[in-house]
Amino acid sequence: MQRRVITYSIAATVLAVAVSVCVFTASRATPGKIATAEKGIVFIEQDWDKALKQAKTEKKLVFLDIYATWCGPCKMLKKNTFSDTKIGDFFNKTFVNVSIDGEKGVGPQLAQKFGIQAYPSLIVADGDGNPVLYTMGYIDPKTLMQFAEAALKKKQ
Repeated sequence: MQRRVITYSIAATVLAVAVSVCVFTASRATPGKIATAEKGIVFIEQDWDKALKQAKTEKKLVFLDIYATWCGPCKMLKKNTFSDTKIGDFFNKTFVNVSIDGEKGVGPQLAQKFGIQAYPSLIVADGDGNPVLYTMGYIDPKTLMQFAEAALKKKQ
């Protein structure tokens, strides 16, 4: 009996610590941004018009990530690729980055506009929203960098 009480006490302590960590982490998230990683790509979230306006002002291209919350490859892309320090440095300096849930808000409209057939879909667009280059599916950091460089060359 005493052994069972000790086991429950340890489990309750572990659960309390885990909940505290989750609450602390969630409280540090910046509204309007996706917290992919401190050194990864910083995205404007769910605001296509804001991204276009910023791109025109800064004379940059837009990097658009259209995802779905249920999409496994989308989650892998955010965890493994968008969080890469080198990728983050390059994309944050070179593009206006925006992430849109393809099934909410402006997402379905953009998915239709760009003919999205699968998630994740990655699009580089100009400040008017015209597509420059498109790819879909999970890609690693090296391939994402090649995609970005190809889009920049195409736009020159």
